[in-house]
Amino acid sequence: MGTDKKISRALISVTDKTGVVEFAQSLVSDYGVEIISTGGTARVLEEAGVPVIPIEEFTGFPEMMDGRVKTLHPKVHGGLLCRRDSEQHMAEAAEHGIQMIDLVCVNLYEFEKTVASPDVTFVDAIEHIDIGGPSMLRSAAKNNDSVTVVCDPDDYARILDEMSMHAGCTTLGTRRHLAAKVYTRTASYDTAISTWLNSYLANEDAGAAGTTAPAFVPPAAFDLHLEKAQDLRYGENPHQTAAVYRFADSFGNFVSSASPLVGAEQIQGKPLSYNNYLDADAAWNAVREFEEPAVIILKHQNPCGSATGEDVTEAYDRAFACDPKSAFGGIIAVNREVPLSLVEHFADVNKQFVEVLIAPSFSPEALERLSKRTNLRVLATGGADGHAQLEARTVDGGMLVQCVDTVDEDHSTFTFPTTRKPTDAEMEDLIFAWKVCKTVKSNAILIAKDRAGIGMGPGQPNRVDSALLACQRAEEACERMGVEAGGFACASDAFFPFRDNVDVLAAHGVTAIIQPGGSVRDDESIQACDDHGIAMVFTGTRHFRH
Repeated sequence: MGTDKKISRALISVTDKTGVVEFAQSLVSDYGVEIISTGGTARVLEEAGVPVIPIEEFTGFPEMMDGRVKTLHPKVHGGLLCRRDSEQHMAEAAEHGIQMIDLVCVNLYEFEKTVASPDVTFVDAIEHIDIGGPSMLRSAAKNNDSVTVVCDPDDYARILDEMSMHAGCTTLGTRRHLAAKVYTRTASYDTAISTWLNSYLANEDAGAAGTTAPAFVPPAAFDLHLEKAQDLRYGENPHQTAAVYRFADSFGNFVSSASPLVGAEQIQGKPLSYNNYLDADAAWNAVREFEEPAVIILKHQNPCGSATGEDVTEAYDRAFACDPKSAFGGIIAVNREVPLSLVEHFADVNKQFVEVLIAPSFSPEALERLSKRTNLRVLATGGADGHAQLEARTVDGGMLVQCVDTVDEDHSTFTFPTTRKPTDAEMEDLIFAWKVCKTVKSNAILIAKDRAGIGMGPGQPNRVDSALLACQRAEEACERMGVEAGGFACASDAFFPFRDNVDVLAAHGVTAIIQPGGSVRDDESIQACDDHGIAMVFTGTRHFRH
């Protein structure tokens, strides 16, 4: 027990057939392994000239019920679970004609991929729940003292290399590592099923109650399955250990977007730190609110520079001009491919120190210029599509779960309670400010002019101080850029509790305001706007970021 184990017989049954023919051919031709196989896998192997024993011939029992029952048989599980060092086990196996199976190669029905489709039916999802596959994997993994189990095509070469070095055997260490991988996979698979089914039922219950379910209804229970992406040097501070994990496919449909930060290709630079991840995530989520070319420069979780433009280089120039001092050491997020001109502007013209640059892609010329900044972390996500459905945050003893906040209100539902209505130009700035304000820590005020966020008041304990800070920064930005102050658009992430907010904004040149509305003193704010000739828009939606 615990020694190298020779592989004489293998059972192969895979959904993902990547590399399986070559793997089986090598097992047979190089080591004389007998191959047992099922259904579609058997056909693929036979067509490639690999000798195969069909599962029904091995068990003496036919596949039935549309393939639902084929490997759930004592001759399969007995051959996997039998302890080779137990005289009793071996005697019982011989008595019942059970032959040993030394290697199991199985990957599972594509349940995660199936339920990722928005058009999936309940019946189709259920039919893609694998029963025999996880059962064989778990049996083989449990008996890893004797059985080699593989659930990932990436491990085929590893197994063949080890067999080459050990006369057709695998080592105990390898078998145990592969067994651990199996249990990680089956746990992930069960999590996917549980999460999807609970979500389905929650949405169904909402429909039965006559309500419209949101994009994601938090289910009664779900399990999170995470895979370590990398260890980090430290956490928020050097004395804190840390790591970053990625959501497994089982849960990724809910908590990952189509172009997530964790999973982006890091083209160059030092490993991201804990704080880099937090800031890059905030910047990446912010810039994806825009359909037009946009750039967000973010520092310490707040967008210190934000703008749109005819192209992303113009957007960058305008975003940098918002607050060059705060932009130093920040994160740049871009929602289009990064051209050479943008890199030249931040690296050569502005000589801006940047921690992370994240975008869907980069031109070859941009990458060549970026390579001269070897420490700059450059991330390519492959796209800038959408947001996740769900976000989770741990608290002591549990977790808070909510739908992701996105700025997707229908503008036709906005109301205009003031006497003066916003001009078209003001409305453009208001919508811009409304999208950026979501990313600012509350109490949040964002001042915009010409589709650039030139003044930000984040995280103050009262909204008047936030408004005053945002206006002061906007006036400083105008002076720095040599443009006339005033004509500002203002976004407030939550309602104004008193008219003093409006009075402060009016004194500093704000001519249009967008806010959720909903205060018991809305009439006071409306009257204040009318007193100052300010146009106000109520969105009916709050975007508070605690």
